[in-house]
Amino acid sequence: MKTLVRPAVSLFLLLSALTGLAYPLAVTGIARAVFPEQAAGSLIRDDRNRVVGSALIGQQFGAPQYFWGRPSATAPRPYNAAASSGSNQGPLNPALVEAASARIEALRAADPGNRQPVPVELVSASASGLDPHISPAAALWQVPRVARARGLPEARVRSLVESHAEGRQWWLLGEPRVNVLQLNLALDALGP
Repeated sequence: MKTLVRPAVSLFLLLSALTGLAYPLAVTGIARAVFPEQAAGSLIRDDRNRVVGSALIGQQFGAPQYFWGRPSATAPRPYNAAASSGSNQGPLNPALVEAASARIEALRAADPGNRQPVPVELVSASASGLDPHISPAAALWQVPRVARARGLPEARVRSLVESHAEGRQWWLLGEPRVNVLQLNLALDALGP
C-alpha cells in the first residue's frame, strides 16, 4: 500500500505545483510583458487618474446627455461581469418582442423628434450582456438627443463620434464600432 500511496501523493503535489502555480505565473508574466494594458484589464482612467471603467465591459448610461450602449441581459444589475450571459430568448419568443418594443418606445420617448429607424443594437442585448461598443450608426442615431441635452452643435457631436469610431481589427475582423465609455468621457471633456 505504501508503495502506491507515496508515488501518487508525490505526483499529485508535483502536478499541483506545475499547473496551479508555475503555469499561471508564467502565462501572467508573459501576458504582462507582451500585452501590459490588456493583462491589467484595459482600464480607462479619467483626468485625475481614477479608474472609471474598462474598455472591455460596458456601463449603464441613462441620462440624455450621454450616449447609450447596448442593453445588458445580466441580472439583477446591468453589465454585471459575474452574471455574463444572453437572454437566451429566441426570435419567436413573445418576451423578446415585448422587451424590444419597450426599448424602442423608451428611445422614441427620449428623442421624440428622431423618426429614423432605431438601430438594432440599441434594442437587443449582446450575447455576453457586457458589450462596451455600439456601431457608428447607433452612435450617430443618438447625436441629436445628446447635442440638444448638452447645448452643443450637432456637427460637433457628430465629429466626436466619427473621431472615436474604430475600424475592423486588422482590416478584416469584426465590424466598425464605437466604445461608449470612451465616447462619453470625450463628451465630458468638451464641457456641458
